[in-house]
Amino acid sequence: MKHLLSTLTAIAICLLSVAQPTIPADSVIITTHETSIKGKHINYTAYKGTQPVWDEDGKPIATVDYTYYERDGIDDRTSRPLVISFNGGPGSASVWMQIAYTGPTLLEIDDEGYPIQPYGIKKNPYSILDVADIVFINPVNTGYSRILDKEAKKSTFFGVNADIKYLAEWINTFVTRQNRWPSPKYLIGESYGTTRVSGLALELQSNQWMYLNGVILVSPTDLGIERGGPIAVALRLPYFAATAWFHKVLPADLQQKDLTAMLPEVEQYAVDEFLPALVKGGTLTQAEKQAIATKVARYSGLPEKVILQNNLDVPTSLFWKELLRDSGYTVGRLDSRYLGIDRRDAGERPDFNAELTSWLHSFTPAINYYMRNELNFKTDVKYNMFGPVHPWDRSDDRTGENLRAAMAQNPYLHLMVQSGYYDGACDYFNAKYNMWQMDPSGRLKDRMSFVGYRSGHMMYLRKEDLEKGNEDIRNFIKASIPEKGLPAKY
Repeated sequence: MKHLLSTLTAIAICLLSVAQPTIPADSVIITTHETSIKGKHINYTAYKGTQPVWDEDGKPIATVDYTYYERDGIDDRTSRPLVISFNGGPGSASVWMQIAYTGPTLLEIDDEGYPIQPYGIKKNPYSILDVADIVFINPVNTGYSRILDKEAKKSTFFGVNADIKYLAEWINTFVTRQNRWPSPKYLIGESYGTTRVSGLALELQSNQWMYLNGVILVSPTDLGIERGGPIAVALRLPYFAATAWFHKVLPADLQQKDLTAMLPEVEQYAVDEFLPALVKGGTLTQAEKQAIATKVARYSGLPEKVILQNNLDVPTSLFWKELLRDSGYTVGRLDSRYLGIDRRDAGERPDFNAELTSWLHSFTPAINYYMRNELNFKTDVKYNMFGPVHPWDRSDDRTGENLRAAMAQNPYLHLMVQSGYYDGACDYFNAKYNMWQMDPSGRLKDRMSFVGYRSGHMMYLRKEDLEKGNEDIRNFIKASIPEKGLPAKY
């Protein structure tokens, strides 16, 4: 009987452990791989692991999971760049750029980014691993990262500035463990990840004494830079024009122009004419309002009636619903090349984000397969594509100003912005506006650059932009490493 009770107890304990999977606070699994990048054979090592977040007493209160790729055969890493990569959300894992952009492995999609079956992965011939080592980091509650201490306050992790603070400490530990302090360092973030890395640039510099060579913002957010009212309305018009051009609903004279030849005209109109008219608001005469509506209709592909009904201020959600309403389709939010079908044509916003459902279609199977079968990371803990990080404290977001301050204080620090023309969530013209407002003196502009792509939020899903985007990063890294012996001074 005693033996039976012991057996039942053991079974109960096993069942409990299965029902409540946990992730180790500190671990690493090492695998070796080979690939070909730009036609050159490359061997590399992948470190798939977890590293703790400690409280002030040195107690692990959370664990952050990461994947670190290191090219083999490098005898001296003091001059080898290290790229530290984040995605956004703020509750999104690093999966997107890891297996679709800069990492050595790609998910199986078609050349325009649409899912195909069977799901799977392949080698990335455009990865930047040839010129830099890369670590992809999943903040708390994304990927396999989790809070370990039930007593830990969520406010320690979930907020603009809390996020920046604990991740800066984590990066310090990671760089120390990997012995990468002498290396040129770069931060790359996508979407909310741009908020994260913009704040980290100054936090690392001011409180970790870690100075960077570059920051890459992929589809940036507003970075805490104010743009309400008429400014917000005017800034979105070039995105409307780009999307309308893609779907071939612009007037013939605009449609026959190439996208990048057409957009400057719209950009100039948005700033020089549309914005001043919006500022006048209700003081516009009916004739003036009609003239503006006619021009906005010309550039946006929307009916004049709709523009007038909205007092010249058409929300993006209505644009996604209205642009192809007569054809029975909606357009995507994060990538407006994608089409959706709603239950009814009427309404003011789409039923769903057409692009996001498409992406989850292909990314979720690929990352779960890749972690278990290629990186040998076997766990029952769920990989959170989007994790619970709410409530998120968005107060005191000064990340754009933080990045400006970091650049002003560090003459080595360069910035590159990458945006897709068809991104309706973090649109390209707002990304340009960020740069204008970050540098009102114009004295940093020689260290700032902008690159646009003919796709959406994740521009790299389009094969042509995958290749070009990686090459742009590669060139940015090479150009932002100073000549040997060149001092950091003005």
